[in-house]
Amino acid sequence: MQWVRIDNRLVHGQIIETWLPYTHAKYIFVANDETAADDLQQQIMSLAIPQSVNCIFTKVEALPNAVKSLNSGVDHSNVLILFSSCNDVKRAVDSGLSFNALNIGNIHYSPGKKQISPSVALNSEEESCLRYFLDIGIELDFRCVPNDPVQVRF
Repeated sequence: MQWVRIDNRLVHGQIIETWLPYTHAKYIFVANDETAADDLQQQIMSLAIPQSVNCIFTKVEALPNAVKSLNSGVDHSNVLILFSSCNDVKRAVDSGLSFNALNIGNIHYSPGKKQISPSVALNSEEESCLRYFLDIGIELDFRCVPNDPVQVRF
């Protein structure tokens, strides 16, 4: 099973220092349309990623095919998929991505959002999006780092 996470920061210190060791990921997919089109952002993010980990930047709707195109010998439990928003995850699911659990790590607060945990603030559209995942059987896991307790029962 691949590990799927929403974190508007995408690749950053918590990912490298806590989630990579926790997931034993050998592949990171950064599913973000803007980053997929920005070589400079890709280079900056890649600087933090250990050389033993392959990083693939892809557009959201191309992600399911990118994951499927991994060699047949690749253990898909060694895959970490990063999204910057709930809507992007939904777009990937609508394009054929399948997974059992979604880690919601960080969604910044902005006016009009409700803070539901120390690191997650949601507007009504994001709440509806997360309810959609629950309705189709995807478990929601609200944690910044692996050793945190699950902070919200949504």
